[in-house]
Amino acid sequence: MRSTTCVCAFFILAGFAFGQVENKTWPQAVPNRAPLKPNALDPLPLGAIEPRGWLRNQLELQANGLTGHLGEFWNDVGDNSGWLGGTGESWERGPYYLDGLLPLAYELNNPKLIAKAKQWVDWTLNHQQSNGQIGPSKNDDWWPRMVMLKVLTQYQEVTGDPRVIPVMSRYFAYELRELPNRPLNSWGKYRWQDNALSVLWLYNRTGDRSLLQLADLLRKQGYDWESQFTHFTYTTKETRASLNLDVKGALPDKAMQTHGVNNAMALKVAPVWWEISGDPAQRAAFARQLSLLNKYHGLPNGMFSGDEHFAGIDPSQGIELCAVVETMFSLEHAFTAFGDPRIADRLEKVTYNALPATLSNDMWSHQYDQQPNQISCTRAHRQWSTNNDDSNLFGLEPNFGCCTANLHQGWPKFVSSLWAATRDGLAVIAYAPNRVKTHISNVNVEIDEDTDYPFRESVRFTVHATRAVPFSLQLRVPGWAEGGSVSVNGQQTKLAKPDCAMPEGNSGAETSCNTATAFHTIQRTWKEGDAVTVAFRTAPRITHWYKNSAVYELGPLVFALPLDAKWSQLKFHAQKSADWQLEPQGKWNYAVIADPCEAVAKNGPLGSVPFDVKNPPVSLNIKGRELDSWEAKDHSAGPLPQSPVSSRKTLEDLTLIPYGAAKLRITAFPFLAERASCHTSGL
Repeated sequence: MRSTTCVCAFFILAGFAFGQVENKTWPQAVPNRAPLKPNALDPLPLGAIEPRGWLRNQLELQANGLTGHLGEFWNDVGDNSGWLGGTGESWERGPYYLDGLLPLAYELNNPKLIAKAKQWVDWTLNHQQSNGQIGPSKNDDWWPRMVMLKVLTQYQEVTGDPRVIPVMSRYFAYELRELPNRPLNSWGKYRWQDNALSVLWLYNRTGDRSLLQLADLLRKQGYDWESQFTHFTYTTKETRASLNLDVKGALPDKAMQTHGVNNAMALKVAPVWWEISGDPAQRAAFARQLSLLNKYHGLPNGMFSGDEHFAGIDPSQGIELCAVVETMFSLEHAFTAFGDPRIADRLEKVTYNALPATLSNDMWSHQYDQQPNQISCTRAHRQWSTNNDDSNLFGLEPNFGCCTANLHQGWPKFVSSLWAATRDGLAVIAYAPNRVKTHISNVNVEIDEDTDYPFRESVRFTVHATRAVPFSLQLRVPGWAEGGSVSVNGQQTKLAKPDCAMPEGNSGAETSCNTATAFHTIQRTWKEGDAVTVAFRTAPRITHWYKNSAVYELGPLVFALPLDAKWSQLKFHAQKSADWQLEPQGKWNYAVIADPCEAVAKNGPLGSVPFDVKNPPVSLNIKGRELDSWEAKDHSAGPLPQSPVSSRKTLEDLTLIPYGAAKLRITAFPFLAERASCHTSGL
């Protein structure tokens, strides 16, 4: 076994404070205003964090792909959108698109994308109706406005535009007047917490107590997610028949309650309501949600199944891209509210695995559904709970176009959530290359985080300050770490193994967490050029999932066996946009020797495309044998045999790569009933 070492280590008028020194403005977080409960950490505003290194490359790929060009040929977000004053699509797709386009534009400081995003924002701000309503008059649904409100909060944070707060204030006054007569229904009823999130954002900037009344009304009219997970009955795969989907009319309540994206958004219910109530039971409610989703529908990529509805724990079931990006956003908010490092562990797992896996390298195509065990992406019948035959194609809008509009928020919002403010400094939420700028104790502070994490084993923090300033720097210790070391200007100390980890596999166990060991705090007076390096010890590990299957992990990365894929174009749309099917070229049905001592990590070059199947930046070498009894079914890898299994086939060397790079893959393996050679040889 080879261990590896992972080193990581109010504009006051406009809505949040900015410090100003030497003619530069440096953003600060806005803490919760009483009587709201103080967050464990305060989110930094959009613009405080800029991507660097491989992460910037990823965002540039996105800007050069669908996000930067979608409105040029996809009519739903084109110039005739109702959200631009046209006669076209006037529901959720414009706001969805802008919710990712806007943060991407400002994080890259891309003038073309900023101008593109601003035309959408300007139309909304300049066309508010006299009664306070915003958006296209042809559609009065509450739901799409919940998304546009999130856009406006981000826009105000990064620009300080003085129009935003008055427009939002008038809209929420309208909503408070109108909801008793026109209550939440359909999607808005199940997604009320996203509306409440923007209500609390505005309250923290105005102190208007009527906003707390509105938040309470939204909760009363919205679906009771806490009750669903207190008495959870959705423990098996849903089908069209079980959901009664073939009956004409609105979606049945059961279909809304088991909908993957609704449940992803619902992960922010407990943290949002905790900020209002201060009820410690909300922490337990959040932990229970994650635990039950993991136990009955958990997948090895950090997600739960939902293709389109709950689908159980078979790794050949899928999860929708919309659910991936919405889960990320919910986890980002939940972590700042509760400060539980296990939430950040889950956030990294979803971001570094599930998100890139369902996007093409050039980000010109995406899947609707991804499968952890995905042996082909073709137009064919599969065992989806309710989706159609196109769902795992890579294309412009496979199955439904909602993900085409909504995929854009994943990477940019992750960037804006890498750091958060503490009462006396800064905390690292997730590790990635970036630069954070903020204002602490009347001093401009900038920290460069140089790293190739999660692919590499080093992170270096360099502090820049206009003068010496005391503050605390809190470094999250991931739950998978085996301890390590921290050095400050070359002076090294040990890093304790954290007593705080996510439950692994589908056990559903709720683990305890000693946050004292999950954050390493450095309290000192910092000066220009101070440097910190954090080294986490880690090694390949195996977790167990459906039918006792084995999944390989290293740090925050899940690994998969990549299958050679033949890409065939099914339909060309415009520019570089097309629909593609992927057919496997080779064997996939392997059982492995499931012993981490047999897994050897190897680094490769980290290129301009971070998640590249042909040039993976890190790989694991393992051993396995073909398993003839494991066969394809419904154009997917068939049901996993119960492990352990036996095979007389030749023992082969297998190379696993990061899950996000392997578009065709096996992730969850049956394992063999034989010992690893590293034990029998006495190593």
